Amino acid sequence: MFDLAPVSLWLEDYSALKQLFDRWRAEGVTDIRDHLARHPEGLRQCSASLKVLQVNRRTLELFAAPDQQTLEARLGEVFRDDMHERVVNELAQLWSGELEFSNRTVNYALDGRRLDVQIHARILPGHEHSWSRVLVSLEDVTAEVRGAERLRSSEQYARDLFEHSPVSLWVEDFSEVKRLLDDVRAQGIRDFKTFLKVHPEFVNRCMQEIRVIDVNQETLEMFGAPDKEALLGSVGRIFRGEMHESFAEQLQDLWDGKLVQQREVVNYALSGDALHIHMQFSVLAGHMDHWGLVLISLVDITARKKAEAYLEYLGKHDVLTQLRNRAFYMEELNRLSRKGPWPVSVIAMDMNGLKEVNDEHGHAAGDAMLRRVGEVLAKAVDAPACAARIGGDEFMVLMPATDERGALAMQERIGSLLELNNQFYPGQTVSLSMGLANCRSGDSIEAAVHRADQAMYAEKARFYKDRELDRRHARG
Repeated sequence: MFDLAPVSLWLEDYSALKQLFDRWRAEGVTDIRDHLARHPEGLRQCSASLKVLQVNRRTLELFAAPDQQTLEARLGEVFRDDMHERVVNELAQLWSGELEFSNRTVNYALDGRRLDVQIHARILPGHEHSWSRVLVSLEDVTAEVRGAERLRSSEQYARDLFEHSPVSLWVEDFSEVKRLLDDVRAQGIRDFKTFLKVHPEFVNRCMQEIRVIDVNQETLEMFGAPDKEALLGSVGRIFRGEMHESFAEQLQDLWDGKLVQQREVVNYALSGDALHIHMQFSVLAGHMDHWGLVLISLVDITARKKAEAYLEYLGKHDVLTQLRNRAFYMEELNRLSRKGPWPVSVIAMDMNGLKEVNDEHGHAAGDAMLRRVGEVLAKAVDAPACAARIGGDEFMVLMPATDERGALAMQERIGSLLELNNQFYPGQTVSLSMGLANCRSGDSIEAAVHRADQAMYAEKARFYKDRELDRRHARG
């Protein structure tokens, strides 16, 4: 039975080890671990005191030995390196008076293979006082240890990918959200969209039932949190405002069976700054039935949104004056032509003397005066009316739902603000020629614009004629 056992068996003589222990005790050693730590050569003494009496066939196969004599002659190759550090556990159990011990350690086959082994040993009955007969079994657990190492390595790899991902990652538990949706469905509700309109509080309840399991380092940096505890304690400050509507859409998708989603949402950093986020939501495989594990990635697209908003702004605004540009003016003119509201009034304006300022003082001076016109019109014109720069020194004001009386009031307001502006820039007077026109439903807005232009040009002609008369009077 010994020779044919399916595990490696060793019959050994530990009597010399017992004698060594007795000598150390007599010398005053009480803590074997401490003694071996201070005297590492003691480990070699312990190993050298063990004598192999017999091994079985499985032992020879395991250690690639042709016979017991060869194995005994080359035990230095079997018990080496990190095995010596691990044998302390065995020695400590024997030192404490145990008649048997277990340990997981490392041995080496004669062909150089590293073997992870589980050791079980027992001092045989009748030899408790001498330790002259000890039965040791070795179970090869190399595959198990390597598998556990691969698993640990894989887990660490996954953890590193998660923790150091360049995007914000959230692992969440949506199982309670699923239960709430299932309860609603069990009540016979089929039109979930209408249900949410009637019961908006259901959205808040679902949000409160989400359990955050983990977040990564990028999440802390994105939301300005010092640690995970601070972040998770401030979730209400992060997901608020517009997030209610976005989450309602997310619930609708979940109701419709969409377990992988993406959308743009607005979150808030702990500083209060709005963050435009591209969110990807996915119920992980193996959790489709209960939604117990959900991975959410958040990419900060705030900079992109600002760039898009700026490009949109540039597409509709004049950079110099900050007023609407000609493209927006034409679009608004067409919209008003189709839909009103009526009556619609227009004021055409042209800056007087801009060419002379550019010729005499340079275009920078002319630009400064154009910016002043922009300041005046931005202050004077409120929505739904709009002011636009449609050419070099040409401006228009479109006023929906405004009659001629309202247009006259706007013209007077512009004139008053322009006069006030000129008081802040003595010697740099800005002058505008203005003309207005009004049209009702069924009339042509283009015709009204033409009439306003004609009135403005007539005003401009009077301005230059009066200035010429003033010059002649001054020379006379």
